Amino acid sequence: MTDLFCEPFPGASWLLPLEFPLNQFSSFNQEHPHCYGNMLKNNVINSSTGSVPPFLYLHLVHDYNDHDKLFFCDQDQSLFQKVPWLIMKTDNYFVPSLFLVPSFEQELSNLFPNKETVFHHLGRYLFHPSNAVWGLITRYYQAYLSKADERVGIQIRVFDTDTGPFQHVLDQILSCSLREKVLPEVDVQKPIIRPSGNQRSIAILMTSLSSGYFEKVRNMYWEHPTVTGEVVSVYQPSHEEYQQAEKQMHNRKAWAEMYLLSLTDVLVTSSWSTFGYVAQGLGGLKPWILYKPENRTAPDPPCHRAMSMEPCFHAPPFYDCKAKSGVDTGALVPHVRHCEDMSWGLKLFDLDQF
Repeated sequence: MTDLFCEPFPGASWLLPLEFPLNQFSSFNQEHPHCYGNMLKNNVINSSTGSVPPFLYLHLVHDYNDHDKLFFCDQDQSLFQKVPWLIMKTDNYFVPSLFLVPSFEQELSNLFPNKETVFHHLGRYLFHPSNAVWGLITRYYQAYLSKADERVGIQIRVFDTDTGPFQHVLDQILSCSLREKVLPEVDVQKPIIRPSGNQRSIAILMTSLSSGYFEKVRNMYWEHPTVTGEVVSVYQPSHEEYQQAEKQMHNRKAWAEMYLLSLTDVLVTSSWSTFGYVAQGLGGLKPWILYKPENRTAPDPPCHRAMSMEPCFHAPPFYDCKAKSGVDTGALVPHVRHCEDMSWGLKLFDLDQF
């Protein structure tokens, strides 16, 4: 954390002291005796229990079970309010489901009158790059992006066991970008086109584990002039080939590239990608989302415009706490709907859009 982020709260820390009495985080899992879902399953605790435990572990990771998911029920929340310490582990952006908890409704409405700005405000308030990462961001931005008339971000995440690059992914990127006028067309017939008036400059920032897509797009704009005379430059800060989650510089570069994408004017992102969600949320951008390819074939249409800048909650509960039965949680209130890129996911939308 300290290598990637500055402390967000003046005069205080969001890191627990080493002498914190519950310093056993590596042992917390679904089978832990203080895991709330596990305690419910074994009838050790219930929402109306008289005795309150000194702490509870809340397992809200993507593999959580039906007992763990009762975290999103009002009656269970009433118990949590009495517990001194709640320890939570999660890899999900579960905010959309908090908006379905009745007792949170008024407070969340007061905090976020515009529903689709939750991550934008929280992210910009809490996630300040460390000096090392800020150096990566500012040096790259000033060297390659700052002087352009327009900045376009293209974030590529491929869910395939092979590393690529793949022709169908390149075809989809170009099909989306050219069809939706995100990038200018090239003229393959004429060697030179004289621009009318001042030449606009466009800087394309691409992020991918592979350098192949960047090379193809860069060569396209080097080998051919644009139809409308723009000067197009194409950049990619890194190509790490595969994810290396425990490597310090790898993580610094990933965070720097998310932030750089957030500084673009127009953004194209990949379906299901949390990397893209962070960039769009920090930048307050509604990206063009590339549909997830099936059978290594470029989809048609290749992409669609996001209706909200919020990230998607990939593993939401589908449970009616009062009726104690299954329900489509994406159809209960107007501002919590299914995501554009994941049919079962949940996402916050602004009411003015409907």
